[in-house]
Amino acid sequence: MTDTLRPVEQALPDAAPTASGSPQKLKRSIGIVGGTLLTLSCVTPASTLFVVVPDLFSSLGTATALTIAIGSLLCIAVAFCYSELGTLIPSAGGEYAMVSTMAGRLAGWLVFVLSLLVVMIVPPVIAMGTADYLAPIVHLNPSMAGAGVMLLATLAGLLDLRANAWITGVFLVLEVIAAAVVAVLGFTHSRRGVDSLTSMQVAGSGGHTDTVTAMLVVSGLAIALFITQGFSTAVYLSEELENPRRNVARTVLATLAISTVIILVPVVAITMGASDLSTLTGGDISSMVTAWSNSAVGTFVSLCVALAIINAGIVMVIQNSRVLFASARDKAWPEPVNQSLSRLGRFGSPWVATLLVGVPGALLCFVNLDTLYGVTGVSVTAMYLLVAVAALLARRGQHRHTPAWRMPLWPAMPVLLIAVLAYILSRQETTYLLWTGGITAVATLYWAFYLRPRRETRWLVSIPEDVQA
Repeated sequence: MTDTLRPVEQALPDAAPTASGSPQKLKRSIGIVGGTLLTLSCVTPASTLFVVVPDLFSSLGTATALTIAIGSLLCIAVAFCYSELGTLIPSAGGEYAMVSTMAGRLAGWLVFVLSLLVVMIVPPVIAMGTADYLAPIVHLNPSMAGAGVMLLATLAGLLDLRANAWITGVFLVLEVIAAAVVAVLGFTHSRRGVDSLTSMQVAGSGGHTDTVTAMLVVSGLAIALFITQGFSTAVYLSEELENPRRNVARTVLATLAISTVIILVPVVAITMGASDLSTLTGGDISSMVTAWSNSAVGTFVSLCVALAIINAGIVMVIQNSRVLFASARDKAWPEPVNQSLSRLGRFGSPWVATLLVGVPGALLCFVNLDTLYGVTGVSVTAMYLLVAVAALLARRGQHRHTPAWRMPLWPAMPVLLIAVLAYILSRQETTYLLWTGGITAVATLYWAFYLRPRRETRWLVSIPEDVQA
C-alpha cells in the first residue's frame, strides 16, 4: 500500500491513448439535476424497498427500520468521504481512482476488485425481482426475467448519457409514487404504535415470537449499507458532470438524503401497518398493499416496481461500464483488452465495456440469491472501509491545498467509520467472508505477478486534465 502513484502529469500519457496520444475522456453532458436523477435511480429506492428490504424483514422483523436508520447514519460519514475524495479525484474510476491516489496502487487495485464485485452482482440481484412484480399480468421464471432485464438495460446503456438521464428520470417518478402509496396505506392502516419500531421482535417457527439481538442488528448492517449504496454513482459520473468540484458533493449528499427518506418512511409504515408479526416477517409487501386497498392498487404498485427495477438495471449498467472503461484507460489489463474496453461508440458510451457488464450480469441471474447478497454485503463494507482510509490520508502533501469540498469533523469522522466498519465485517458469515477473501487473494496475485512488475506501464491511474487543480 506504500507503493504510491506517480504524479498525474506523468501518468496521463500512458493511459489508453487515442490517435493523438492523449487518454480518451468522457464528455461533460449532465448537470446536477441529471446527475441526481441518474444517481437516485442507481440507489433504486423503490426496487430496493421491494426486493432487498423483505429479506431484512425476514431476519430482523420490527428491528428492520432501526437497522436501516443506523445504516443511513453510517452512510452520512461514508458520503462525506466520497464527497471530499470525489472532488479531489473526479474520475470515472470512482473508488479505485480515489484510493489509488491517496493510499497507493495496491490499495486502489483491491478497491477496484471489490467495486467490480459489487457492480457485477447488484444489478442481477435487483433484476431477479422483476418476475414477482409482473405476476399480476404474467408469470415468469425469476432468473429468466432477470436475465431479460439485464439485456434490455445493456441495450439502453449503449445510448447517449443525456438521453438516459431523462428516461431514468421518468421511471424514477413512478417508483417514488409506488413508495409513497405504500407509505400512505401503511400509516392509514396502522395496527401498532411507534414504539413497535424498537420492540426488536421477529416471528419464529411454530408461531413463537423471537427477540432480535443486538448482534443480529450489527450483522444486518452490511445489507443496510448496501440498501443506500448507490449514492456513490455520483463519483463514477464525475467525469461527465459539469463543474465536478461543486456538483459531485452536492449530488452525493442530496441523493443519500432523498433515498433514505424514500426507503425508510415506507419501511416504518409497513412495520406499523402489517396485520401481524408473521405477515411482517414474511415481507410480502405486494400482498400487504392489496390487503390495505384492493387488487387494482396492488397491481399498479407492482408494475411501478417492475419499471423501477428496469430503471435500476439501466443506470447500473451505465455506472458499471464506466468502471471498466476507466480501468482500461488506466492500463489495468494486457494491451489488447485495454484497447477494447476503452473504445467509445457513436453515442459516446464505452460500448465494449457496456456489453461486458450486461451479458455476465444476465448469467449471474442464475446464481443462488443468498450467496449474491452475502458477498455483496461484505464487498460493500470492505470497500467503504478502504475509502475511509483514503479519506484519512486526503489532506497530505499536495492534496492539502487542492481546491475541493472538505468534510466536517475530519479526521474523527473517517477514524470512527473505519472502526465501525471493521467491526461490522467481523460479524459477517464466514462463508461470505471466505468467498470475498478468496477473490481478493486471486486479485492480489494478479497484482503481484502482472501489475507490480510492470508498474511503469500498467495501472497508471489518471485524472482528466480539465479538472485538475
